[in-house]
Amino acid sequence: MKYTIDAQNKKLGRVASEAARLLRGKGSASYTPNELPDAQVEIVNAAGLSVTEKKGVQTVYRRYSGYPGGLREMQLAAFIAKKGHAELLRKVILGMLPRNRQRSRLIKHLTVKN
Repeated sequence: MKYTIDAQNKKLGRVASEAARLLRGKGSASYTPNELPDAQVEIVNAAGLSVTEKKGVQTVYRRYSGYPGGLREMQLAAFIAKKGHAELLRKVILGMLPRNRQRSRLIKHLTVKN
């Protein structure tokens, strides 16, 4: 199945949770947790996402290299400016998928267009 989600004037979390649900195949009657569904999800108008100014300042993405002093932080607004809305959606959806072997296979079925 091929699904298309229009992200124009929609909240980031609403679009991401819907895409994660469709990628898992939870909407189909033949859902099985251990099988990969044949769902393809395409998100269009990613640049039209509704992100409030307050969320752009308050939301912080962190990563840690494992070395002393290796904690890197980036605010949501800076993340969008540097990497764009498409990469932001991919990162958020990846965080909503289960942390197992299927995760990398499922995210390949996602395409995001600005």
